[in-house]
Amino acid sequence: MIAAFSHLSKDVRQYMLVTFNYWNFTVTDGALRMLVVLHFHQLGYSPLQIASLFLFYEFFGVVTNLLGGWLGAKLGLNRTMNIGLAMQVVALLMLAVPSVYLTVPWVMLAQALSGIAKDLNKMSAKSAIKTLVPGDQQGALYKWIAILTGSKNALKGAGFFVGGLLLATIGFKGAVIAMAMVLFVVLAMSLIWLEKGMGKAKNKVKFSHIFSKSGSINILSAARMFLFGARDVWFVVALPIYLGQVFGWDHAYVGGFLAVWVIAYGFVQGIAPRITGKAKGIVPDGKAALGWAGLLSVITAAVALGVQSGWQPEITIVVGLLVFGAVFAVNSSLHSYLIVSYAKDDGVSLDVGFYYMANAMGRLIGTILSGWLYQVSGLAACLWVSFVFLAVTTVISLWLPAHPKTQVAS
Repeated sequence: MIAAFSHLSKDVRQYMLVTFNYWNFTVTDGALRMLVVLHFHQLGYSPLQIASLFLFYEFFGVVTNLLGGWLGAKLGLNRTMNIGLAMQVVALLMLAVPSVYLTVPWVMLAQALSGIAKDLNKMSAKSAIKTLVPGDQQGALYKWIAILTGSKNALKGAGFFVGGLLLATIGFKGAVIAMAMVLFVVLAMSLIWLEKGMGKAKNKVKFSHIFSKSGSINILSAARMFLFGARDVWFVVALPIYLGQVFGWDHAYVGGFLAVWVIAYGFVQGIAPRITGKAKGIVPDGKAALGWAGLLSVITAAVALGVQSGWQPEITIVVGLLVFGAVFAVNSSLHSYLIVSYAKDDGVSLDVGFYYMANAMGRLIGTILSGWLYQVSGLAACLWVSFVFLAVTTVISLWLPAHPKTQVAS
């Protein structure tokens, strides 16, 4: 196996290493999210209190993406990726303390470290692909980004299941220790084999460059913020609690269902190039992003109407969530391709970091609203706010540049 690995080209080996790091990190990230939601709900925390536990996670994601792109261009993407892995190990071990010390401030601090770690890792992985694919092979770039993004979300879904399962079998403390041990091994492998200086800018990187000067990237970033706010406003806190409270599902069942959803979501992301036209020899543009955002807003309105009217709640939620997930996956994959395509070659992490800062801002807004709206008005209110956010995404997407349809390179 090692011999076969050594015969691969350097770029392919590095892509595999970056993806392996990203995969392992993502499983722990998804599992930790489910562990915190279910464990603290079990302890009697309200939906708004649970949402507050993720406040620093999402807030520092905003800060990290803004500064992380600059750090990646200055230090190299290998270093920012390894720093992210190390910080996640520390965050997990912070939660392994006795239950009496698991106060809200302590958990929020651990989640802050985890948020920084997650976005350093994601920014590094997405930016690294740009450095490994020639600039004239946009079809190959779209395919590689789709595979990385789709596999990440499939594994995050697996992480949801792992989190629910570990909580039910070895408990909260045992779960975080086990994940920290696995991630420590991954970090050691990354330190040994990941290429030094990957993604490091050739020219001097000024701190002022953290803010994008590209109109297309600014427009796409705004659309991304509302897109992910629309997902998280009902998915992050409201939905897991709703499934337990209203449907009476246990922790393993909630985790398993959400795991299947995210795995299916990741699968659709992985095949998004085929869905959006790669089979016909074209790559997507701003018009494609506009159309898919509009479709998603219509689907969300339909699910909101079903939940509000009380028509077959389980069918509405399960089927609506699956359809929403499939269309959202295509939207997300389109955005992930467009940002890497729009980004400049030298210091790619600066543009990608700014874009994911907007992504994190949307998640932050969505997470806070998810806990507050569900506690005050229920799941239907969360879905209607999601629809409004998606309508805004659609309007913003009108200004995305429409590139000529170019031949896809394999």
